[in-house]
Amino acid sequence: MAFDIDKFAATSERLSWDDLDLDHFRKNPLSADSLRTLRYMADVEYHTVCYTRDLLTTPSHKENEMTTFMTMWNREEFWHGEALAAILEVHGITVDYDQLRANRLKLGWRERLDPVKQGLLGKIVGSDFVAVHMSWGAANEYSAVSAYKRMAELEQDPVLAELLKRIAKQEARHVAFYVSQARERLLASKKAQKLTRFLLSKVWAPVGSSIMEVDDVKFVFGQLMSGEDGRKAAVKLDQNISNLPGMSGLTIFQKALDGLGIRADSVGGSSAGSVATA
Repeated sequence: MAFDIDKFAATSERLSWDDLDLDHFRKNPLSADSLRTLRYMADVEYHTVCYTRDLLTTPSHKENEMTTFMTMWNREEFWHGEALAAILEVHGITVDYDQLRANRLKLGWRERLDPVKQGLLGKIVGSDFVAVHMSWGAANEYSAVSAYKRMAELEQDPVLAELLKRIAKQEARHVAFYVSQARERLLASKKAQKLTRFLLSKVWAPVGSSIMEVDDVKFVFGQLMSGEDGRKAAVKLDQNISNLPGMSGLTIFQKALDGLGIRADSVGGSSAGSVATA
């Protein structure tokens, strides 16, 4: 079934959490590990504007459906960041825009070159680049939905679970768009399939890898994806990507976990940190 971009735009809305009792966390604070992971998630959500900036240099920006989606997507992701920041604030952790900007500046030439690289690749590849963009986005959004659900399961806090469920519901709509577009464009072009498969298998990395410190990436994915249940979640994510045309057999999520030293027999972010030098 085709994705209805007009309906998506018309029903896009600010994530609501005003009805949730955030003071609940003053008596029932979240664990330090979970707060570290939520901070990572908030930073990634706030960084969406930079991803959008990069994509506006590519052929994607020339298509009405793409620009409509990216506008609404950026807006919804911003409010996800705001919601997570509200929970962090109750725990005495302030997500400061100046700090976010400073973190981006620390990326130096990498951050400045990203839109240039995206633009050049888009010009060289042409319209097939959109298939790469859509498939890459599908992988990232699939992982976002999984991460929020895993976070809710691990912490088992009713207020946090409700908020994360609401975020995951919006992220699931993002998945639907990316998958619908990726499937259509991959089916139409063998060249797009080959290019997408190559870039996903050789270049793709877990969300946040390009903007966060390596130790933070290992910690967060260690907390969310270690152990038997975490590995099962990774296998399911790989199956979702494998279902895209030309992507059969890809195991980008499991490969990423292996690269980070996160094992199926380890549990939690602390154990992931212990293998950081492995």
